[in-house]
Amino acid sequence: MFSQYFGQFLLNKSFITREQLADALEFQQSVHVKFGVIAIEEGYMTPLQVEEVHEKQKQVDKRFGEIAVELGFLTDEQVQLLLSNQKQSHLFLAQALVDRGYMTIQQFSDALETYKKENSLSDEHFEAMKNGNIEKLITNTLDHAGNEKFGKYVTLFAKNMIRFIDDQAYIEVSQEKDLENDWLVYQNIIGENPLFTAISASEDVFLTIASIHAEEELTEVDELAQASVAEFLNLHNGIYLVNMSNWGTELHMRPQEVVKDATVLGESYKISVHTQRGVFHLILSDRPEQITLNPSMDSELV
Repeated sequence: MFSQYFGQFLLNKSFITREQLADALEFQQSVHVKFGVIAIEEGYMTPLQVEEVHEKQKQVDKRFGEIAVELGFLTDEQVQLLLSNQKQSHLFLAQALVDRGYMTIQQFSDALETYKKENSLSDEHFEAMKNGNIEKLITNTLDHAGNEKFGKYVTLFAKNMIRFIDDQAYIEVSQEKDLENDWLVYQNIIGENPLFTAISASEDVFLTIASIHAEEELTEVDELAQASVAEFLNLHNGIYLVNMSNWGTELHMRPQEVVKDATVLGESYKISVHTQRGVFHLILSDRPEQITLNPSMDSELV
């Protein structure tokens, strides 16, 4: 996952072009293999066991290896062996960029050092990020933008995007003020720490999320497509509520709503979520009572 974040840094610094980054990430993807696939290839797990772990991840915020050990499918030693095959993904990106002639090894190394210095990263923190520690990657992204108060929610959202929708997804703080997209799915979390949550997407990206979550190809935004994206947001928020309960905060969710051509008005925090099929936005506000939609909807937001 570090490759996507560092690749965006290279792009922002004009070390490479958007086309070169897309090409390198596509090349890297052919090298990176999912944890469950490696476990099957090594003979440690069966496809049914892998599927059982994936289903469990829809209920709790735990890594694949953690759940597999709890269910007795893997030992701690086997998990460590499998993890060793997934680490150092930034080296795959370096190899891709060098093989394509976009950068030299020295340029890549210098860029890594620049990234480390600009983000004030310790050696330990930097190594954790390079090895794919999602918590540290997201924390660094939000802290650097001065918006760490949504850290727990956004970190979990990034994990769930990777687990359920697109394992190449990554986030960045959006610079857009007023978002105008084709479709909006929103859900309010109520309780001690209330939260307005929404996914705002173009029709193409909306259908991509819907198709992946529904596990079938959807070509129009019908009731099934709307329900699929709404259920993904509800699934994520459900896991978030479990996490918050474990940390001593009890919250509840209101039903999801799907609306077309609506703009969120009021103070909110926006995250750009990059997928292989396009970008959508996650919209959050810890003041849901101040959030309205334009055009106004019949259903209450809070």
